[in-house]
Amino acid sequence: MAKSVINTYFPSQVVSDSEKTTYEYGLKVAQAIEHEWFGQEDQAYKYRSNQDSFHRLRLYARGEQSIQKYKDELSINGDLSYLNLDWKPVPIIPKFVDIVVNGIAERMYDIKAYSQDPFGVKERTEYMENILSDMRLESLNNAVKNQFGVDTRKSNIDSLPETKEELDLHMQLTYKQSIELAEEQALNVLMAGNDYELVKKRFYYDLATIGIGTTKTTFNTSEGVVIDYVDPANLVYSYTEDPYFRDIYYVGEVKTLPANELVKQFPSLSKEELDDIFENKNYYKSTNRYTYADKSKEDNNNVQVLYFNYKTFTNEVYKLKETKTGAGKVIPKTDAFNPPKDLDGNFKKIGKKIECLYEGALILGTDKLLVWQKAQNMVRPKSDYSKVKMNYAICAPRIYNGKISSLVSRITGFADMIQLTHLKLQQVMAKMVPDGVYLDADGLAEIDLGNGTNYNPQEALNMFFQTGSVIGRSFTSEGDQNPGKIPIQEITSGSGGNKMQALIGNYNYYLQMIRDTTGLNEARDGSMPDKNALVGVQKMAAANSNTATRHILQAGIYLTEETAQCLSLRISDVIEYSPAKEAFIQKIGAHNVATLTEIKDLHLYDFGIFIELQPDEEEKAMLENNVQMALQQGGIDLEDAIDVREIKNIKLANQLLKIRRKKKQEKDQQIAQQNIQAQAQANAQTQQVAAQAEIQKNQAINQGEAQLEQMKAQLDSEKMKQEVMHKKELMELEFNYNMQLKGMETEMTKSKEKEKEDRKDQRTKIQATQQSEMIDQRNNQKPPKNFESAGNDTMGSGFNMETFDPK
Repeated sequence: MAKSVINTYFPSQVVSDSEKTTYEYGLKVAQAIEHEWFGQEDQAYKYRSNQDSFHRLRLYARGEQSIQKYKDELSINGDLSYLNLDWKPVPIIPKFVDIVVNGIAERMYDIKAYSQDPFGVKERTEYMENILSDMRLESLNNAVKNQFGVDTRKSNIDSLPETKEELDLHMQLTYKQSIELAEEQALNVLMAGNDYELVKKRFYYDLATIGIGTTKTTFNTSEGVVIDYVDPANLVYSYTEDPYFRDIYYVGEVKTLPANELVKQFPSLSKEELDDIFENKNYYKSTNRYTYADKSKEDNNNVQVLYFNYKTFTNEVYKLKETKTGAGKVIPKTDAFNPPKDLDGNFKKIGKKIECLYEGALILGTDKLLVWQKAQNMVRPKSDYSKVKMNYAICAPRIYNGKISSLVSRITGFADMIQLTHLKLQQVMAKMVPDGVYLDADGLAEIDLGNGTNYNPQEALNMFFQTGSVIGRSFTSEGDQNPGKIPIQEITSGSGGNKMQALIGNYNYYLQMIRDTTGLNEARDGSMPDKNALVGVQKMAAANSNTATRHILQAGIYLTEETAQCLSLRISDVIEYSPAKEAFIQKIGAHNVATLTEIKDLHLYDFGIFIELQPDEEEKAMLENNVQMALQQGGIDLEDAIDVREIKNIKLANQLLKIRRKKKQEKDQQIAQQNIQAQAQANAQTQQVAAQAEIQKNQAINQGEAQLEQMKAQLDSEKMKQEVMHKKELMELEFNYNMQLKGMETEMTKSKEKEKEDRKDQRTKIQATQQSEMIDQRNNQKPPKNFESAGNDTMGSGFNMETFDPK
């Protein structure tokens, strides 16, 4: 098993802090890095290997790759004297690289800052709790405001969220602390001041071409925070398999400096040291080892310097002493402080280990260490003070076993085959000849044009090329068969056509292989869109192509996010130490004067930084499709659609769309319910009106009937009165008649009684007379005597005296 380079060459990290700060320790670290990347004279080394590989890939990406391999392929024993070809490479790969880089680099994004220190979290929590409280007490607050005109709400937002989902969306979309706005503005100012857009385009090109991208952030008191692009070909780092290089413990870069720049950066160098560097260091040997083999780049006034960061740990040691009052006093000590355990005294040793960075600069090929010191203004996350960030942000999304793969590295073989096919096409085209004609001079000699002239070859060719016609004779002048009866015949040369078609097919095959390997299909580059394909199908194909290169986009976003985090942590350095502090604050405050007070205390806060990528065309189209469907179905209003379209975050936009759609449904249900209630109320009112009309009708009818009855009653009363009067009159008349009758009856009774008495008296008299007569008869012995009347005393019927008959 091979020994680790780290165990062999790097010094131990468990030595004391005082030893780590020594020049000798720094030189050992620098030489270990140099040995790992540049090796010995008789060994291949990683630095040259990386530079050659990256240089080759960049030439392919530019369409300027070496043509020697193609010449070797087509030459015979190195002889190219029979070939007259255009050896210029076919620029196939640059097209695909530009499609990827330009498409990704143009993606817009927003840098978002999230306050995660205790004060910011407390403020956010209180804001959210106030809204929750107002949501629970909304009806009570409204009642108090309506009754007394006093607003008792704790929050100051215009409209309260109705649900927990709306509150979460409000916190993500609307709520923003002023200090967070100030932080975002500060990051944008720093990036704009360092032309970060240009840096971003360069590392995106590196990610697509060589598979790795790098940026560097530093701070100095003269320029403040500086963002630099770093060429990965000049990069050195410890072995890692992490695509984001988070586990490396050293990283650096090689720079070629002219003498004046070297003196400017390291003014402490003496003349003797400079002479030693440029004259007595075996310069050609080091230059030959660390640069390209192109001797034209050699310059005796230049020197190669390795700048590096070395991550180790340091011991923070304190002496904790107990005072007479019982309080504790902490005194900083070096890691050499180690009091005996049996020593009397009210103190003890406390400490912890934290990561730290050392900065160094070595002139390659020499043992001259220009600088070795503990880094100043180290970037430490405020949430974990024991950690430290490197000055470099590196990402290689397709790294495996330390080897880096890129988009271009996967297609160089196919590009070579396309170039060879192109050269073969030139060979075939050079050997192809045009179609010709065969002219039989003997056949022409037998032809007489009839105008005294012979049919010569020039005349025949002119006629053939201008009209396509030819004159011939089937028989000769002697009458024999003429073997040259068709004096002119076409000669077709089709030997190169099939080869051309085969080579073109081969060319298209390798071009399709490049598309299949990279995932960049025709829909992505628009080279061969199918006229019969639907627009949706084309968009889906383009979206799939974007998915194939998404790792490059994500790697670039990671580099931007890491750079923004380093800038956020270095803002405190700018505000505390930079001489351009006031100008920096004013530049930020120019956009938002209200944040000036927060800017001054910006270094006291801790922020989480994340990148909000704006949607691409496909994502916008999908969101717009959802919005249009919701509008067509009546799920949202036009105002809701405008609000959704203004949100750059697709996820939040879809959440808002769902919430607005749900609210619209609830609103429609309420409106429908209100319509139902209104309809029911209207129906009830209609029924009530109908009932009232019916009642009024009935009342009118009843009133009419009552009046009629009253009239009838009055008529009946009048009738009765009339009847009473008539009856009274009749009764009076009847009474009178009755009285008269009664009087008459009385008279008649009296008359009858009288008559009876009179007749009785008469009968008595008659009886007495008759008795007397009988007595007289008996006494006188007279004969019987008849006492009946002879009819003369009877009244007839003509007198109407029947009423006076006895009853």
